[in-house]
Formats: sequence, structure tokens, C-alpha cells
Amino acid sequence: MIAERCLRTEQSEIRKIFNMATENSINLGIGEPDFDTPNHIVEAAKMALDAGKTHYVPNAGIPELTSAISEKLKKDNNLDVSQKNIVTTCGASEALMLSLFTLVNKGEEVLIPDPGFVSYKGLTELCEGKMVPIDLDDKFRIDLESVKNSVSEKTKCIVLNSPSNPTGSVMTKEEIKGICEIADEKNICVISDEIYEKIIYGKKHYSAMEFTDNCILINGFSKAYSMTGWRVGYLAVNENFDNKYQILENMMKIHQYGFACATSFAQFGAVEALTGNQNCVSEMVLEFEKRRDLIYSGMKEIFNVQKPEGAFYIFPDVSEYGNGMDVATKLIQNGILCVPGSAFGVNGENSVRFSYATKYEDIKRALEIMKNVLL
Repeated sequence: MIAERCLRTEQSEIRKIFNMATENSINLGIGEPDFDTPNHIVEAAKMALDAGKTHYVPNAGIPELTSAISEKLKKDNNLDVSQKNIVTTCGASEALMLSLFTLVNKGEEVLIPDPGFVSYKGLTELCEGKMVPIDLDDKFRIDLESVKNSVSEKTKCIVLNSPSNPTGSVMTKEEIKGICEIADEKNICVISDEIYEKIIYGKKHYSAMEFTDNCILINGFSKAYSMTGWRVGYLAVNENFDNKYQILENMMKIHQYGFACATSFAQFGAVEALTGNQNCVSEMVLEFEKRRDLIYSGMKEIFNVQKPEGAFYIFPDVSEYGNGMDVATKLIQNGILCVPGSAFGVNGENSVRFSYATKYEDIKRALEIMKNVLL
């Protein structure tokens, strides 16, 4: 009865961990900010509700939001993207789904960093494409020669995610530019997942769309503005790329039939997120950085670990104590939720992902438990 594409796609390990949470667990498993959505954003959505903004809106999103996104891309990323080349989606997850389902035919290949976010592999499998892993070095850097050697006649696109989930690494300008040059040379699309763009520590974020026309940029509001439950994201397609292949016209077929539009009143909250006071973002990022420093300081006494440069994850090598699944299971049994690195690819088998998007005191307690359990 069940379609083969579903049967061969496994449930996300992260969701399984989420379901294991108990009232007393310290949750270092789920990548969700523990802050409430800033009040001025909530108030904007309330005003929209009070004003009766509860009906269908244009498929691509309310004009106020696509305009605000266009302005944001110009101001933050130095990108000239017209409103007509922007689609508001039900979270960045839908934007990723639309990108892959629009581009990838059965049997075509998608290059994905390994370790990399679980949805990249899962969605590639659901659209009957083939994931081709790109190995990272021990500092989670992409080797451009490895990328070039991985491209075949069947390669359709490459997914980039900087700052990275699960590694916390941030790609350099040279790395992103190098990937984009390969994309131009081989005529493949770069899907640039930039959802953690604003959560970055002492580094500069570069968008792939700065360096290639062959790009779909994905972003949203969940992480930077603590709006995970609002389910509002967006994608932007380079105008030349769209004119050449009619990307947006074909994406809309999936978006219209599957989703129609992102929630109307939530979009008005997203407008306020982009156009209102941004102090809330810098305050949350400052707190994340304090937590990053705490968890890195504690973990380097236990594990071989790289200092995260962005996002809110740390991805230590735990092989001194067993493989990632063994160590994660032991920690979960002792009240610390975390995700075995194998969830993010074969190259993560000796690692565990911890999210530090939780209270400072909880991280301190978790580090003490880890030391007691493992040392």
C-alpha cells in the first residue's frame, strides 16, 4: 500500500530523539532557540489577526513581505533580487523541498556535505534522486578538488549550508566562490541554505548568490528570530537563472497544489521581524556565543572538538569512548538528549551533535554529567 519512496526513506533521527525527551531531560538535541519570539513580532501578528488577515494570500506571499525580503537581501547581502523572484514558503524546509523537487529527476545526483543536515538526504531520496556525499576534512572544511571529482553527468545540484548544521563551521569566501566556479563550469545549481546566517561569531557570512547566477537562496525566520513554530521561510532565485529555466513557474506548481501559501497572519509578523528593531537578534546571538564558549570550554576537556564558528551546534569526535550511537545512547540514558552523528551521514559515525540553544545553567549541568559518565 505504501509508496516505495516513503518506505526507503528513514524517519529523522532528530525526531526520534525529540520523542525520547522526558520532563527532567536536559535537551541538547533539538536545534530550536529557547527564547520566545520577540514581542514586537508577536504584536504585529496579533494586529493582523485583529484586522482580519486570516484569509488566503498570494501564493508567493504578501507583497509587504516579499518587498521586505528584497530589501533585506540588498542591505545584508548586497544582492539585487526583485520581489517577483522571491517565494514565501512554509518554513525554510518547504523552500528546500521545492528546490529539490523542481530540479531533480529520478536517478539524478545531489552533492551534499557529509556530515550535513538530515533533510538534504531525506528530501533527495523522496524525489528519487541520489545523494552523493562530499567528504569534509577534520576541521569540517570542503575540499574543492573533492567536489570537482564528485561531479558527474548526472549531477544536478550541490547543497551548501553555512553556518553549518551539524558542525557549526562557517565557509570562507574562497570556499564558496570556488564551489560557485565549479557550478558555473559544470552548469549545476547551488542550493544555498542560509538559515543560520545571522548566528555567527567573529566571522563574515557570504551568500553563494554573490558569486553565481546558478543559485537558489534559502532562508527564513525560525533561527534568527526564534520563530520555529511560525513556519515562515523564503527562497530567492537569480533572475538570469529563472529566465533561462523558468524555475519559479515550475516551483509554483508544487507550492500551489501542496501548500497554497504560508500562513497569512504569520507573514505580517515576519514583515515586522525584518523591518523592526534588530536588537533582539544581536542579544540572542550574544547569548548563544556565551553558551558556545561554555560548552566548548567544557567539551575540550572530554572530547576532540572543533570550536563552532556559527549556528548553535557543536560536533565533537567521541571515538575515545565508543561510536556516536553508543555515546549518545549512554548520555540519553543519563538524562542528556543529543543526536548521534550518524544521523548526519556516514562521516558522522564517530561524533555526536549537541545543541547549545538551551539555558546556560543547563549546559553547565550537562557538562558535569558528561564528565561523571564518561571520564
